[in-house]
Formats: sequence, C-alpha cells, structure tokens
Amino acid sequence: MHRQQMLRFATMIALIVGMLATISVRGVQKIEPMGSGGLEYDWPQFNGNAQHSGNNLAEGIITSDNVAHLSSVAGFPVTLPSPADGAPAYLHGVEIKGHVRDLLFVTTKDGHIIALDARSGDQVWSQQHPAGSCTINGGSSSCYTTSSPAIDPNRQFVYSYGLDGHAHKHQVIDGSEIIDSHWPELATRKPYTEKGSSALSIATAKNGTSYLYVTNGGYPGDAGNYQGHVTTINLQDGSQHVFNAACSNQVDVHFVEPSGTPSCTTVQTAIWARSGVVYDADTDNIYFVTGNGEYLPAEHNWGDSVLVIHPDGTSNGGTPLDSYTPNNYQQLQNDDADLGSTAPAILPVPTTSTVKHLGLQSGKDQKLRLLNLDNLSGQGGPGHTGGEIGTVIPVPQSGEVLSAPAVWVSPTDGTTWAFVGNDHGISALQLTIDSHGTPAMVVKWQQPISSNENYGTQTSPLVAGNVVYFAHNNALDARDPVTGTLLWGSTMIGSVHWSSPVVADGVLYLSDNDGHLFAFAIDGNLPVFHDAYLPYIAH
Repeated sequence: MHRQQMLRFATMIALIVGMLATISVRGVQKIEPMGSGGLEYDWPQFNGNAQHSGNNLAEGIITSDNVAHLSSVAGFPVTLPSPADGAPAYLHGVEIKGHVRDLLFVTTKDGHIIALDARSGDQVWSQQHPAGSCTINGGSSSCYTTSSPAIDPNRQFVYSYGLDGHAHKHQVIDGSEIIDSHWPELATRKPYTEKGSSALSIATAKNGTSYLYVTNGGYPGDAGNYQGHVTTINLQDGSQHVFNAACSNQVDVHFVEPSGTPSCTTVQTAIWARSGVVYDADTDNIYFVTGNGEYLPAEHNWGDSVLVIHPDGTSNGGTPLDSYTPNNYQQLQNDDADLGSTAPAILPVPTTSTVKHLGLQSGKDQKLRLLNLDNLSGQGGPGHTGGEIGTVIPVPQSGEVLSAPAVWVSPTDGTTWAFVGNDHGISALQLTIDSHGTPAMVVKWQQPISSNENYGTQTSPLVAGNVVYFAHNNALDARDPVTGTLLWGSTMIGSVHWSSPVVADGVLYLSDNDGHLFAFAIDGNLPVFHDAYLPYIAH
C-alpha cells in the first residue's frame, strides 16, 4: 500500500474509535493518540510537561514486556563537548532541508545548546553561550550551568540558558539565534555568583499565553551576593516579570552588587530545584521553592519556603500569593538543609480526598511532607509556618533529596504513586486516603544503593510505558513500578550527577559526567514510524 494511502486508512480507523486528539502544528493538522504509543510525540522539557510529573503516558513501544531487550543504538554513545548535567528535550518530525528528522536538544555545562539527530546521534547544529571571562565569585573556576532546554509550544524554537546570564532563543531547524529588542532575555546581572541551575520551564496558562521560566540561585559554597529569583518571560511579546525571593518588595528588577542600584544586602534564598518552576493547571499558579536564607516575611525575605505567584510572574506587590515554611526553618538554615533542593510534585487525588490539589515536598532535610496547594500553611495566605497535611515522614531509603520525584497513576487501580530517588537509592510511595478523606503516603518498596559509591548522585526517576527508570553511578535500571523488581539494567554509563533519563518514541536516552549521551532501543533497533501529517484544516 502507498504510504499516503496507509496514512489515510490509519487516520480513518483512529477517528472512528475516537482515540485521537488534534493539535495545530506549523500549518498542518497533526493527529496524535491519547497515550496509545502508536504515533510519534514530543518531550519538550524536563520531565515532560509544565508539572514536571516525569510520567510519559504516550510511550507504548518500550513496555514491561520487552524492556529486558533494551540494547545500545548504533551511533551512540555520542561524545558532547561538555557534560550535559540535566535532561534532553525531544522534538519529532522536524522538516530540515526537505528531510524529516527527530531532534534531541541538550544544554551542556559549558553553555552549548546542541541539536542531535535523535536516531543517528549525528550533530545537526550547535551554538554556544560561553562563560567568557565569567568565573565563579571571581575565582579560578569558570561559570557553568546544570540547566536543561525547553521547546516552544509552537515547535519552532528551543530555549537554553547561557553563561552570560541570559535565556537564548534558537530556531530548531538550524540553531539560528533570535536577536531583537527582547532576546536574548536577561535572567541575572550577576552570572558569576548567580547560577542557572534548574531546568528551563514552559507553561501555557489558562489565558492561553505561554511563559518561559528561568530560575537562579548560587554556586556550591553559597558565597557571594546572590538572591534566588524567578524570571518569567511572556513568549508572545517578550516582556518579563521578576520575583526576587529576598527583598521581594523590589519588583521586576535584576539586582546588581550592593554598591549599585537596584540591589539587596540579604543573600541566598536560591531557587535551584531540578524542576525549577512547577505549574498547576487547576489552580493556574506556579510553585517554586527557596533554599537557605533568611525567613522574615515582614522584611520581604522568604528563605526555605514554597512560594506561589501568578503564571505571568506577578505577585501582590512582591508578596507571594501563598507560602509554606516549615516550623523548623531556622534549623534548616543552620544545618544547610535547604527545603528548595527539590520542588513540589503534584499528586492526582481521588474524589474521596478532602484536599483537591495536593503536593509532595521533600528537601535536604531527608523528609517528605504533603501540602495543600490551595492553602499551603492551612492558615490562609503567605507568611505563616507549618501546616503540613498529616505526619511528616522520613525519606524511606534515607538521604537528602536533590532530584524531582516522578508521579504515576496506576492504570490497573487508579492509585497515585510517587518515586523518589537520591544517592541512597529509590523508593516508591502510594497515596492513600483514610475514612476522613485525609491523604497520606505509604511506602511500598525501596531499593537502596551504596551511598559511598554514589555520593552526590541525584538523578530524577522517570516513568515511561509503566516502567520506572533510575540512574546511578555506572548503572541505569528499569523496574516494575508496583514491586520494584529489576526488569533491565545497563552498566555502560559512567558516573552521573543530576542528568536524568528520557524515553521518547521507543528510545531511552541518558547523558553522563564523561560527556557521553547514550541511547537504548529494543534489540538496539530503532522503531519505524509513518508520518502523521495531514493537510491543514482551519479551526
């Protein structure tokens, strides 16, 4: 059968059974399945979506039935100019010079944004936004980033953090940078002391506008005059808002050193979790968490707190819409036990739950706490302490959490699970609701790893095709989400830090500290797809 005939036939069947959703892409109508895994899909940012849930519902090629047959893909591993200490973004079906290619984008520690052919590993293009003369706090070490790229919802542009303290916008087809009155967009005036640590995030708010979020914190050692902040960039018009977690009453400014203006003498409050900013479509708000720093709301300083602002980056004149701060915030500060080492994981809840919007928050204090995303402290509004739901529990495998939990809803019984990984191992917790409607997390399994051999390894777990993937030094594992049973493992990779696995269109990707990017597919064979593009239908 001719390729176009096959396409029309497949489309008719899909429309009849009602399993497809349509989205407009670059002048064509693209038909994609709702999680059936039959056609190609995108993985546009860290952990897949604006919630950073880390659950790939679209993957239907690699499953628990065949994951044991994963093997390295020819052309991989690829050697990068510098390690990529985050996660790749993936864009399928990009037309380049008459050829359709699937692209993988990585941001490297030395400021490269690189587009690779996701199937062959060949470099398509590369641009660098280097450190130049930037050294960490004026010392001998060059500035670097651990950020991850994000793809515009229009599929035409990819965004990457540069070591010049700006967010950069590139065309996906050839890497050409957009330079105009807005771009590159300023994220910090102090890149030598304010690190771009978190992944870039994109969310489309209820008003239909898409926003890019860039967060900044400090470099390891907490030296220098840095203030954690979120820069929110309107992707429609290039305007931006800035929320500073210290001296937050100074709205929409990027601070300079105290000798200049605008400035702030209060330091720290880094925003450095892997997810950066988390968007909840139900509440239509963004959530982010600060690290060590002064907690003194009366002075507009918000250390060790979960903060909420509008998706456009605005607040109440520098006061967040809501906040959560543990009662022992001063102890966290004294112990260097940042709450903000991770961001809230949004947990779907059953109708029996009295809390309708639930978040799971961990931190360097080795604890897990549940939060009501509609009323973080339970006291209405920002500036209060405490208010967790139920009992604060220890991380099952122990250890600090600097990764992003993956959230999964079992297709068998509809229960919600969270997978928490760190340099002590990985654990699975299931959400339960008691007779009063109160939620709690129950440990279902844990798999420890040697903390001595994996010190500092804080990769984020991923669920794809109902399989849990977790990386640690020299090992990449696939496990059953319900039992934790090992389904597959590879020891090909080197050491890892914050780099995390991605599964896209039947291929598993991971980068390591040696600057290698690995790819695995069933029996090492890449899946074959048919184009899913139809003539444009106006709507």
